[in-house]
Amino acid sequence: MLTLEQMLIRLVIALALGFIMGFERELIGKEAGVRTCMTVASGAAIFAMISITLPYIVAISPENLSDVIARNSGFLTVVANIVVGIGFLGAGIIIKTEEKIKGVTTAALIWFVAAVGALVGLGLVDFAIIASITITLILYVLRNISFGKKS
Repeated sequence: MLTLEQMLIRLVIALALGFIMGFERELIGKEAGVRTCMTVASGAAIFAMISITLPYIVAISPENLSDVIARNSGFLTVVANIVVGIGFLGAGIIIKTEEKIKGVTTAALIWFVAAVGALVGLGLVDFAIIASITITLILYVLRNISFGKKS
């Protein structure tokens, strides 16, 4: 079972990674910036920590923990439902006008931020850090490339 210290460390890491990814959006004045990304990343981390802590809470004794885990995959649905919930948040960010669709990249980033938060909550911190830095750099570099679109 996770200790309070482990949970707090994971929460702080999720907040920091959310800040990094949100800062890129904040620099260009997008709807979802630092505060949104920090909240999404930390919320997803908390839900992931809930999912891996629930078996320990539900098990009557340490002896039946493996049986509880083997018979109940429902704990994993907590993480799966992060994807569904964030989908609704992302849909609210996308705006369609007669001329174009706005906010798709920001909505996709929110989805990505939730995944990073879940990684941190599950303890896969190294991969979460690499993924966060990679997507932030990609968004920053590709922002200045037009790919033949009209400005």
